[in-house]
Amino acid sequence: MLKIAMLSTGEEVLHGDIVDTNAAWLSQRFFEHGYSMTKRSTVGDEMTALIEELLMLSFNCDIVVVNGGLGPTSDDLSAQAASLALDTELVLYPKWLETLEEFFAARGIIMPESNRKQAMLPKGSILLENPIGTACGFKLTLNDCDFYFTPGVPREFKLMVDQQVLPDIKASHPQVTGQDCSKLYTFGTSESALSDKLDKIKLPTGYTLGYRSYLPYIEVKLFGPKEDLDNRVKLLQIIFKLIEEHVVSVDESMQKHVAYLIQEKKMSISTAEQSTFGALSQWIQSNALAAEFCGHGWVLGERIAIGEQADDKLAAALALVGATKDKCGTDVAIVTGKVTDNAFCVTLAAPEGEWGQTLTLNRNYSRDEQALVITTVAADMLRRYLSKKPMFVGYSSLSRVKEMFVPRSVISE
Repeated sequence: MLKIAMLSTGEEVLHGDIVDTNAAWLSQRFFEHGYSMTKRSTVGDEMTALIEELLMLSFNCDIVVVNGGLGPTSDDLSAQAASLALDTELVLYPKWLETLEEFFAARGIIMPESNRKQAMLPKGSILLENPIGTACGFKLTLNDCDFYFTPGVPREFKLMVDQQVLPDIKASHPQVTGQDCSKLYTFGTSESALSDKLDKIKLPTGYTLGYRSYLPYIEVKLFGPKEDLDNRVKLLQIIFKLIEEHVVSVDESMQKHVAYLIQEKKMSISTAEQSTFGALSQWIQSNALAAEFCGHGWVLGERIAIGEQADDKLAAALALVGATKDKCGTDVAIVTGKVTDNAFCVTLAAPEGEWGQTLTLNRNYSRDEQALVITTVAADMLRRYLSKKPMFVGYSSLSRVKEMFVPRSVISE
């Protein structure tokens, strides 16, 4: 197995002034092409620390992608650190100096002398051209480890990886087959509950299960060899059957899946929101496929009392969802009632009738987290309706106080 690492450089990355989106992107991109990252590290703009990290990685890895530190300023140290680690000198690469001069001339600017530094690379390096910026990349080998030095600007970095780094790695390591990862997105359960159900599965050689938890989802990830579709599908079917109650989508986001269902059923939707502050409407309309079927959406202030039956919050929310559907002339309407003493109502009206439930939050959430959880509950009700699945399900972090279905025949009387 190839050992692949990424070294991010710069004080701004190390100290959290900027989020290292390049690292996350590279990990995902490499995995898509069959190359799994085994290590990621970050070092500031300090020469000794950079040299030590380069040497350490060279003894423990086969491939290292170094990101950042190729600019014209004094704190851009990657090329110099590489030359010192390699015990060689920096030399001028005339080809890149000419490219730099043409870059500035095309803009009617005389090239600053400081940019000349960007054409000084460790002796013996292979130049990696940058078609959209001034920082070229370069490749060198240190202790039998291939290093690819890349610019930190995300657009330049990604282009260089796609056009030069990945093709070079594939040419050097054509025997690597890599892995695929299938994802089942779940909502309303816990990692331990999922593990209790899935640990009983005996996975074939080369397959592993992983979990990723983030509000409001838990991803179940099935890793396995590429081009083993038959076994992968069979395993996914087994996993899905065991946790189907809480699976909201497979190999695509819940939003994309619900958008597909909305387009497939071609049902128009309206909303009235009190605890989600417009987040539900935004959730649905963020996908262009679903947005085509969205009707009116109202956001109600928290001080507004819904209906005259304020003592029965669910009845009031059912009345509102029916009125929203009728007034907007949509096929479906969804209402999220306000949170009172950690309890809230979510209701859905459709041609067959109206469904409603009162739920209690069992954890302490911030206001934004509450809105996210309730939005997902509402979206899950919509998904269940469009998929013809049971409308009510148990949620690990929520307790159901009350549920109700009112058939259209009763409402019409």
